[in-house]
Amino acid sequence: MRRCVRAFAAWAGSVPSRAPNAPPFSRLPLLLLSGARAVAAPPSLLLLPGCGVSPAPSVLGLPCCWLPGRAEGERRLVAAAAAAAAAASHSRPLHSASGSFASRGASGPRCSPAAMPEKRPFERLPAEVCPVNYGLCLKPDLIDFTFEGKLEAAVQVRQPTNQIVMNCADIDIITASYAPEGDEEIHATGFNYQNEDEKVTLSFPSTLQKGTGTLKIDFVGELNDKMKGFYRSKYITPSGDTRFAAVTQFEATDARRAFPCWDEPAIKATFDISLVVPKDKVALSNMNVTDRKPYPDDENLVEVKFARTPIMSTYLVAFVVGEYDFVETRSSDGVLVRVYTPVGKAEQGKFALEVAAKTLPFYKDYFNVPYPLPKIDLIAIADFAAGAMENWGLVTYRETALLIDPKNSCSSSRQWVALVVGHELAHQWFGNLVTMEWWTHLWLNEGFASWIEYLCVDHCFPEYDIWTQFVSADYTRAQELDALDNSHPIEVNVGHPSEVDEIFDAISYSKGASVIRMLHDYIGDEDFRKGMHLYLTKFQEKNAATEDLWECLKQASGKPIAAVMNTWTKQMGFSLIYVEAEQQEEDKVLKLVQKKFFASGPYSGEDCPQWMVPISICTSEDPSCAKMQVLMDKPELTLLLKDVKPDQWVKLNLGTVGFYRTQYSPDMLESLLPVIRDLSLPPVDRLGLQNDLFSLARAGIISTVEVLKVMEAFVNEPNYTVWSDLSCNLGILSTLLSHTDFYEEIQVFVRDVFSPIGERLGWDPKPGEGHLDALLRGLVLGKLGKAGHKATLEEARRRFKDHVEGKHILSADLRSPVYVTVLKHGDSATLDTMLKLNKQADMQEERNRIERVLGAISQPELIQKVLTFALSEEVRPQDTVSVIGGVAGGSKQGRKAAWKFVKDNWEELYNRYQGGFLISRLIKLSVDGFAIDKMAAEIKAFFESHPAPSAERTIQQCCENILLNAAWLKRDAEDIHQYLLQRKALLAMV
Repeated sequence: MRRCVRAFAAWAGSVPSRAPNAPPFSRLPLLLLSGARAVAAPPSLLLLPGCGVSPAPSVLGLPCCWLPGRAEGERRLVAAAAAAAAAASHSRPLHSASGSFASRGASGPRCSPAAMPEKRPFERLPAEVCPVNYGLCLKPDLIDFTFEGKLEAAVQVRQPTNQIVMNCADIDIITASYAPEGDEEIHATGFNYQNEDEKVTLSFPSTLQKGTGTLKIDFVGELNDKMKGFYRSKYITPSGDTRFAAVTQFEATDARRAFPCWDEPAIKATFDISLVVPKDKVALSNMNVTDRKPYPDDENLVEVKFARTPIMSTYLVAFVVGEYDFVETRSSDGVLVRVYTPVGKAEQGKFALEVAAKTLPFYKDYFNVPYPLPKIDLIAIADFAAGAMENWGLVTYRETALLIDPKNSCSSSRQWVALVVGHELAHQWFGNLVTMEWWTHLWLNEGFASWIEYLCVDHCFPEYDIWTQFVSADYTRAQELDALDNSHPIEVNVGHPSEVDEIFDAISYSKGASVIRMLHDYIGDEDFRKGMHLYLTKFQEKNAATEDLWECLKQASGKPIAAVMNTWTKQMGFSLIYVEAEQQEEDKVLKLVQKKFFASGPYSGEDCPQWMVPISICTSEDPSCAKMQVLMDKPELTLLLKDVKPDQWVKLNLGTVGFYRTQYSPDMLESLLPVIRDLSLPPVDRLGLQNDLFSLARAGIISTVEVLKVMEAFVNEPNYTVWSDLSCNLGILSTLLSHTDFYEEIQVFVRDVFSPIGERLGWDPKPGEGHLDALLRGLVLGKLGKAGHKATLEEARRRFKDHVEGKHILSADLRSPVYVTVLKHGDSATLDTMLKLNKQADMQEERNRIERVLGAISQPELIQKVLTFALSEEVRPQDTVSVIGGVAGGSKQGRKAAWKFVKDNWEELYNRYQGGFLISRLIKLSVDGFAIDKMAAEIKAFFESHPAPSAERTIQQCCENILLNAAWLKRDAEDIHQYLLQRKALLAMV
């Protein structure tokens, strides 16, 4: 499942996104200010006197002094007093006598975030009775929003019992009975609902003996409006009428809201599904239609029967009833592929159809396992909480994750659709054919799909340079979250259903994808594919755990997979590897030391956790090829690099594949900085280097001033993803410094950094430009526009006026940067015009594009208007979160107003999303930009009195981030201010 919708583009608000330049939606919840990156200035860069900053050769040489006395399990947040002391000590040496790690932070007391609440008692379903086949008939009423259901399940009684325990939620059972094979029916005498555990116990007057039989249940339920279970989705017909579709979303634990069942991934069965629907509606389910006949009780209805499914888990069942058009084709391996769209929009399904038709044979070839169903449908759902859902044979999507209009869809939307289609179709094998045994192993599904979607898109669209984008979109996001004390291991024990939503996060998805990418690189593609084939064939139609995958990959590669990977999946966090070099004649000797990396600074415990880290090393002799590869399986490692001359540089983590951060000794870092300027280092390595350095600054290990100096070294940078990361860094700093009175000074810096690339790109595409040029242009113009670049603002206003008047319609790639620019510097008339455009928009992508940037408006009364709009009928329920988040990220005033709005409307918002993952996303977007200690206490207190069980971890991560931001601000704000002022003064004299 694509859990979260797309993040804000870098131009869509003050808070940046790690997602590729992006339209409406982000795959995962935004981690605002949760990580950072920085670098030291090369000697040739401007060094300003009086800033309290050492010259470049010694600035990064603060050797690392590990802070004393903190053990692994303790919470480690810098207190205000410690942060104040750290701010005064930023020029401490980086390099210690022991040649280890550096820290600019003080070793004072640290604040501890609240501990996670105790897990609720929970027991999985008893094993006395289990299903073999579900015969399920549902009859939805699209007027009264109810449904009737009949279940006839073939079951096996394994142990004598007088009760059957199933999952059931928001359903009323009318009658229930059990008929042993060849014997009389036994009627249940009672239904005991355990609402908190979402179970029902059917009691019988006599003992059910071992054997097979049929369980019959008649039941009724509501087509809810909460976007989970069996629910209703509102849409507008081409003639303007409001209608409803009946759709499903069952992952993780919501099949029980559509029919009583054994709703656990390990309890698999086959399904015979039939739907009684209006005869003018389309009815779809996992399998192909086998019969469609008039319903005997109502001539306006038909009964649609579907073929029996393979053995599968309940969360993968799906059905849809509504009005749809479709386009179809057959893949090269003979699978019928259809894309279902809103009526009148079939053309918008063609791009996704093309991608799906290429993807199925790609996966068949990669896994050497055919797709096992005769058809696959991809369908756009108007109201849909997740980005998409991999139901076997019937994949459901948000409209913006499936539909592409050649005239009105931007380049990043095409890329997003390709990624999401690749993700969901990967699940047809990895997740559907072989399913995790329990939610503890969710990452097996999501981490793998989040990795291989990039492999697939790189195969279909090599011009996207998608693996470089992976580093910014997934790898860095995962490291930002995993550096927190309130992170969690990839494999996390899950019990009660309320805990499941919390692990659909960047750890399961992005860290999971990143460690699989590292593993794939470690064992090689050929052995990896052999291991995957073994895994999928050995466990097809069954369930597996993480250990089963490791064993198959071990058999294929002969390498100690479990020993290596358990260090990455069973403990949270990752390494910071310090490296220094010593020249010995014509060779270099490298000394590596690993410690756990924390967003709050270096780890100091004696029992420091260790990882088995695949290390790759390249040199200036060949920057794209590893000179040495080694597995670091201990705290310290010494390596000899033969034939590396004194003037040759050395870099760790070729391709930024290893899931760790690197801290170089001052001389090693100094040798790497020129290759940023001359572009001789590959883009993904330039990106990885700045990621590492900025994170060191964020953690207080080096000075943030140094990253500002190095950012100016990227003046010749041509790569979109590198610029996207620079934009993100500056967005993080802008949000941080919005808490000061010198916010405008950082905007001057932004304009200076982005103006040269903006002038080179211009506003209009040039002959020979491609996908990445379009992404880069939108990113740069949006950044300049938000920062108040005069020429960009004037041109944006001119083009916006022509667009509104119909004289010259903006290209889709320019709409977001133009919209955010005119709103950022607009007035009430500008906002009214944008709201009018939003109402007129026929395509959801355009509506979301507008809704995402409305928060850029800065006047208090207009901010309130946008927030009120967020809860209006004009905004789809799933998009309310993004509108509020846009306000929070749009300005200092917006941040305060959004948080107040969430508090004032908490009951409505919480009831709207029923504690689902959108609540976590709402909380994160609303509060993560704060950098004031007292706000962490206020937020903690609010949620103590307004519990949100499914967001407990998110709340604590947000509070931790706020305290980290506050410490960062206190530590570096004055130095940043002085640097910006003196830089400005020196430039004025030039």
